[in-house]
Amino acid sequence: MLLAIVLSSCSSSSAIEDEELPKPTDRIISFSGFQWVVRTSGTAKLGPGPNLFSDSEDNVWVDDQGRLHLKIVQKGGYWYCSGITLRNSFSYGKYIFYVASDVSKLDQHAVGGLFTYMNDNEEIDIEFSKWSNPDNMDSQFAVQPSERAGNKVRYDLNLLTDKSTHAFNWQPDYIDFFSVQGHSATPNASNLIQEWKYSGTNIPPDTDERLKINLWLFRGQSPSDGKEQEMIIEKVEYIK
Repeated sequence: MLLAIVLSSCSSSSAIEDEELPKPTDRIISFSGFQWVVRTSGTAKLGPGPNLFSDSEDNVWVDDQGRLHLKIVQKGGYWYCSGITLRNSFSYGKYIFYVASDVSKLDQHAVGGLFTYMNDNEEIDIEFSKWSNPDNMDSQFAVQPSERAGNKVRYDLNLLTDKSTHAFNWQPDYIDFFSVQGHSATPNASNLIQEWKYSGTNIPPDTDERLKINLWLFRGQSPSDGKEQEMIIEKVEYIK
């Protein structure tokens, strides 16, 4: 039986940028019957980055269309990043992210992440970033540890509109990834950007991982253009 869960309104971390557990926070956002912890680091810089993370409504909010907004904003001379963590674990299945902003235009120091996380070696990533090199491709699929040969594929989005869809199907013996133009749960010849099947030795086990979405600064560097950064997610689907 297929179980489809739509998270309306709705890191990730790279191999060298460790994710840390969210600090206790008074801010929980709810949508489609699910609760998410909005990340805060208080006054301390934490990974990935390291960065300051804020649970302010200036950083994380759901608009009247039910879309999730994550922003990197400057306050008092400091840049604050954003992230949310699902409070329960979904386990094996297909995770589909409907992105509603052109993430290929993020600043070269910004990283947008869609991922499941248990620890730095049990993590499945879709990430949008040039990793501070303007000549780099702007996106990647990765299974941690991504520095191992065969655990990462990089590609360019070349988006035709602000809308794109990204997914991974996590199973015990493989993980299928895809990115497509527009909003579609099915890749085809007309919309496919990139696909990849991973069947290596680092497929995470079904433990107590959490789904996460974040927007942060690589190595804690300020945006090169000095501007606030934003990623908008229209919805997320989980199919068991």
